[in-house]
Amino acid sequence: MDKFIIKGGKELRGEALILGSKNTALKILVAACLTQEEVVVENVPLISDFLTMADIITHLGGEVKFNDHAVSVKLAKFSSEKISLEKAVEIRTSYMFLAPLLARVGKAIIPNPGGCRIGARPIDRIIDGLKKMGVKIKYSSRDGYFHAVAPNGLIGAKYKFSKNTHTGTETMILAATLAKGRTVLENAAQEPEVDELINFLNQMGANIVRKKPRTIVIDGVSNLKGTRFRIGADRNEIVTFAVAAIITEGDVFVRDINREGLNEFLDALGRCGAGFEEKKNGIRFFYKGPLKPTEVETSFYPGFMTDWQGPWAVLMTKANGVSTIHETVYENRFIYVEELRKMGANIEFYNPEVKNPEDIYNFNIKDDKSKNFHAVRIFGPAELHNAILTISDLRAGATLVLAALAAKGESFLFGVEHLDRGYEQLEKRLKKLGARISRVLE
Repeated sequence: MDKFIIKGGKELRGEALILGSKNTALKILVAACLTQEEVVVENVPLISDFLTMADIITHLGGEVKFNDHAVSVKLAKFSSEKISLEKAVEIRTSYMFLAPLLARVGKAIIPNPGGCRIGARPIDRIIDGLKKMGVKIKYSSRDGYFHAVAPNGLIGAKYKFSKNTHTGTETMILAATLAKGRTVLENAAQEPEVDELINFLNQMGANIVRKKPRTIVIDGVSNLKGTRFRIGADRNEIVTFAVAAIITEGDVFVRDINREGLNEFLDALGRCGAGFEEKKNGIRFFYKGPLKPTEVETSFYPGFMTDWQGPWAVLMTKANGVSTIHETVYENRFIYVEELRKMGANIEFYNPEVKNPEDIYNFNIKDDKSKNFHAVRIFGPAELHNAILTISDLRAGATLVLAALAAKGESFLFGVEHLDRGYEQLEKRLKKLGARISRVLE
């Protein structure tokens, strides 16, 4: 297991390299399995999650070839309808292979998905939707697999999600693309990554239209063709490098981006007094003086993204006053707080009064038996110092790297493999901005 050694207190300056969106890349790999023809995807991030998904495709009978940051996928015929338990436990999006397997083979055997443990994240909303499309599916506690079959093929249906679900919406879109007839998805997710997937599928010959912000209509087609597609920048990487610039009192430019998908983050930067400048060819992020405290509540798009709240918590340790973060998307997203406390952060947990929790919380609040806290108060400014830190999940890892970059002294971060799931060679890209960071092979 590798570790990072970070000597903080150094301003970051320069131009940050942002890679393709992890959340888009993983879903497009699954979508590529809907056709027998070759699909080429450009600007893919070479992260461990992407490589795991590529391995699953190979196991299913596909060919996956890499050429720098481009990948070609061709799955002429499935050699298996079963996903490896070993691979599935590593990554949550493995269950999305339900869609191409059911569409092309008529059956699928999928393990209970793995990934970061930031909450229960049940897939019951996807299962309910697939049942509407004629799928018979049951979970076997004996082998830990979902066994699914579509005896009459996938059939178009009308389905309304009870709660917002990003990957649930995408899985249903994938299933409906080759289904017989029309599928209407209501209360569907509207993240930019969902629309990017829709654009990719339509380029392959699908017939998908977003009729309203949260209504998607899919008219099934008989087959899809191969195509070439370029993935856009990762929003989480943009926020990570933006916060890195501000928390270290530096100045970083991110090329080829605009405020699309970043509105809530940029609005929050404006409220706290952080510096950003929108230009024709990108956005500049910089420190321009003392920061003001903020109140932030996470939500699904177009709200403040749950993946941003950890980096935002680090930023608010530098603000003059009391900031709050209310997490409404996942029930266990504050694991990083104890690690920040080791570094001198003054953070306390609390649960705000919520009159209508079923409407406010996107997770199943009645199933939250562990009595997690869903909000924090951050008292600033705090002078962060070095510590020995343990990374528990991907986004917590980015949070702790940011804290170590801003802290005085030398910090040691263990569990770097979690970061490798979503950031390609993060330490090398930070070094180019002046960070004193190194990876040590254990």
